[in-house]
Amino acid sequence: MTETFLRNKQWFFDRWAPGYDCLFTTVFYQAVHKRLLEYVQLKQEANILDLGCGTGRLVDRIAKQFPTVTATGLDLSEEMIHQARARNRYPQRLTFTPGNVESLPFGEHQFDAVFCTISFLHYPHPQRVFEEINGVLRPSGCFYLADYQGNDSTGQTWVPVSPGGLRFYSRSQRREFGQNVGWSCVGHYHLLGPILLTKFQKFNGENN
Repeated sequence: MTETFLRNKQWFFDRWAPGYDCLFTTVFYQAVHKRLLEYVQLKQEANILDLGCGTGRLVDRIAKQFPTVTATGLDLSEEMIHQARARNRYPQRLTFTPGNVESLPFGEHQFDAVFCTISFLHYPHPQRVFEEINGVLRPSGCFYLADYQGNDSTGQTWVPVSPGGLRFYSRSQRREFGQNVGWSCVGHYHLLGPILLTKFQKFNGENN
């Protein structure tokens, strides 16, 4: 990501953060998260990562449903992280840190599962994000990508809404991103309207 792009995105979400959890976003994300968690399987004491965590609603719901997991939420916006920390109901198990998804500040093979819910559409270099996740995801770990679905016939859809625009990817494009880092695409699942979940699993091999 370029410095200008990062600054513009951070400025946009820093300004939005204090009022981010309005009635519409609360109801919308609650519905998406509820459907998403129907497809999530986590082992005891799993360590998970949520990319573009915003105010931390997803990891809060995961912590409630899976009482032995630990989780880290990462977001480019420091104000979003401030809001997430202030609302953290599970401080012994949940941590939040500012960071760039294209340069993840974590150790190799640190997480059992990685989540990205309606934030992948902001990232200008999607394949690089998959490569970064591959580095921090443990063998046999899963990546849950939930975002607006692009059209398979037209490929990537670009929408100039936020700074840098939004990008929607089709099932085949998502699958290709995963295949390029040696993952298996477990399946695609409709969550709510145009929101599609694609679940990947990293192979349990020496090269991953």
